[in-house]
Amino acid sequence: MAAGAAPTNLQKEQMFGLAEKEMEYRVDLFNRLTHTCFDKCIEKRHKDAELNMGENSCIDRCVSKYWQEIGQLLGNQPKM
Repeated sequence: MAAGAAPTNLQKEQMFGLAEKEMEYRVDLFNRLTHTCFDKCIEKRHKDAELNMGENSCIDRCVSKYWQEIGQLLGNQPKM
């Protein structure tokens, strides 16, 4: 695409396709993080509607470790 020229329909479709794939990747990443940390940190029998202090701490540590692992896989630290 030349400087200042409007993208063609094909280029727009390609950009949309890339954006769609990126969104799918991010949703999948979020879902895996959520399921992993929930399974590790939340008691199977829900006693309260709110998370207790231990569950909150566990979730914080789990999410932090998950992001560190993703950063290592990608070769850099993701920004939160």
